[in-house]
Amino acid sequence: MPRGIKALSVYLGREAAARISREGWSAQLFSLLLGASGGPKWFILGQLDRLLFGDFLQQRTQPLSVLGSSIGSWRHACLAMDDPVAAIDQLERGYLYQHYATRPTAAEVSEVSLGILQQVLGDRGAKTLTSHPRIHTHIVTARGRGPAAAASSPLLATGMGVAALGNTVSRRLLKLHFQRVIFHAGESHASGLAFHDFQTHYCPLREDNVEAALHASGAIPFVLTGERDIPGAPPGQYWDGGIIDYHFDLGQYRGEGLILYPHFSASVIPGWFDKFLPWRQAAIHEVDQLALLCPSEAFIADLPLGKIPDRSDFSRLHHEERVRYWEQCVERSKALAEEFAELISGSDPLRGVTVFD
Repeated sequence: MPRGIKALSVYLGREAAARISREGWSAQLFSLLLGASGGPKWFILGQLDRLLFGDFLQQRTQPLSVLGSSIGSWRHACLAMDDPVAAIDQLERGYLYQHYATRPTAAEVSEVSLGILQQVLGDRGAKTLTSHPRIHTHIVTARGRGPAAAASSPLLATGMGVAALGNTVSRRLLKLHFQRVIFHAGESHASGLAFHDFQTHYCPLREDNVEAALHASGAIPFVLTGERDIPGAPPGQYWDGGIIDYHFDLGQYRGEGLILYPHFSASVIPGWFDKFLPWRQAAIHEVDQLALLCPSEAFIADLPLGKIPDRSDFSRLHHEERVRYWEQCVERSKALAEEFAELISGSDPLRGVTVFD
């Protein structure tokens, strides 16, 4: 890292700042871990995840709810494994080095994605995830309705287009095209988010549906095939959970502890279609229990291409160029973990953080 550039930005709500100021950065303070959609954007958080999953959160003795969509749910699956850091290593290798000789079909991308998940889960992963005594996993998916329930066809394109137009008028109109379905470990769901904005269906995670739920959670329409008729869930076509819950609506939090949110930026956008609607960006300063960790703008500007990895890199860059660029970002991202380690072990737990008034 060039001298003078701060890699990590930390944003705290009022309650989060007050409690951390009194008690320090204790894992016992956090009752919810959030993971956003974003595909390759995760690479900028991989080193931070290794610190959080392999050390910091292992110090929590009480149950921790984890809630994720798309790559967020894949990251959280690593946390529930016997060796979280080894699982992150598997996820990073599989995702970073995937290669297609020509433009791949959705079936080909899904085959590779399922292979990555199988490497992460191994022989025991599904059982470990569903029965973990402390990590209560919640995987978010979007079940298609009407044309959006088509597997892949012009009908699906129509459904997605109509959903995007309706979302421009009101986010609530998405309920006409998608239903939120959350797969949860344990006897009951307890993510901490109220989810009162859409009809939400909860399904127990079982060993026979873990892989399908994770695959569906990251299944971008047209890019992957999605999952149809997941065991233990309502029949139908399941797509990327980020369609409804891209970064989540944090205003729905009703939990008692704090929210730990390692994120790609300080921008929190509720749903995927809201990316194109600047007025839909969430007001994170109103979430008193929030602790958001993200790369600083200066850090991002200093990356090789002046941005973090994203899905467009597959089409914009040759395979070797993309791999080299992503490897550089992974290496640079060690600075985020190093700065967080310094913060939580230092004498001033609020040193350099931004506290919302």
